[in-house]
Amino acid sequence: MLAIVFIPLGVYLESQYPQQKPAEIAGLKLGDTVMPGTDVIDENKIRKVPVVSNIHYIIDYAEEGRFGELLEALLTGIVRTPIAKITGDNISRYGISTNYTGPGMLAVKANKLIVKAPDNFIWGYKTTYTYGVKTDNGLEILENNKTVKTVSYDDINNNSVPTQYKSADVIKKWYKDARKNETIGLEYSLTSFNDGRNTVVPSKIKEYFGQEVVDYMGDYQVSSPIMVYMHSYTESTISKSYTNLGSFPELNDAARSYNARAFAQAWNGTIVPPHTTISGKETVGFTSSRDPEAPGGSASHGMCPPSRVLRGIVTSAGLPRPYGITWAHNAIPFGIYFSDISVTNTADYPVRVEMWTTNSGYQIYGKLVKYSPN
Repeated sequence: MLAIVFIPLGVYLESQYPQQKPAEIAGLKLGDTVMPGTDVIDENKIRKVPVVSNIHYIIDYAEEGRFGELLEALLTGIVRTPIAKITGDNISRYGISTNYTGPGMLAVKANKLIVKAPDNFIWGYKTTYTYGVKTDNGLEILENNKTVKTVSYDDINNNSVPTQYKSADVIKKWYKDARKNETIGLEYSLTSFNDGRNTVVPSKIKEYFGQEVVDYMGDYQVSSPIMVYMHSYTESTISKSYTNLGSFPELNDAARSYNARAFAQAWNGTIVPPHTTISGKETVGFTSSRDPEAPGGSASHGMCPPSRVLRGIVTSAGLPRPYGITWAHNAIPFGIYFSDISVTNTADYPVRVEMWTTNSGYQIYGKLVKYSPN
């Protein structure tokens, strides 16, 4: 009889008071990356209400088999709002993220806390998170622009500085050659995601996106767009190109061949998300040879043929001509460095550059692959 009276009363009273805001009960920040199986609710923050006016909550707990909460409510006279009343998509009645795969995101939908399943394509931008500054006292290490410690030159080793992307020996060499207040990037976060999720700090990138992403982003310049997750898509080749290196002994054919192979290697596998711009891998080096017509008397010859291939596959797909590459046969003018060359994807889908060589770099091939969501 009491239930007949109090259940409608409880429902009425519940409708008269504003529901807790989703962010108030979240165990994480809205926008945080959430993997399946994560507890996303802070139950201590969930509002407690009198049992007498919320007997329907007691029934909910009984039906869910949550006898601990049920006993607490009966002994104290107050009951915690059931999680299912204040959460939605991909959150279980116990506050655990579920029913999706990949890196989800904590969000709000219809005034309920949810975990948004990952989109087909997710990308962010490589951003310096940990960096070193040369000072009179040693290498000052900062994380997210806050000083963590200062390491003397003699104490720079694999245990005292981050070495995921640069070895201690490389850092010591840099320190020896650098001027006071020069900086060196040591660790990188991912920021400004296309789906609006929060920054992912270096220590979480492998956990959320895998070692492949950690390795991939290490090859590219700061501020490059980094594709971190893809699912449910189809690949199709939308353009191809081919050229020969040719022979110019006066420009050192061995060096030209090396540079042609390096150019292809530096662009091969590069993914350009929609409406972004990226350059090739910065970890690939080139060699120079003497050229009396070049500024300074030398140039990295052999890059023009593969640059024509890159130009061909990009423009044949309807995208803009790569920056730094002209329409001329000698497509890279003096004064343009490899790091200056970039590809802009103006399409609404991601593309991947594939380039390779055969015959020691004398045959150069390329194709552009389109990713279409299923």
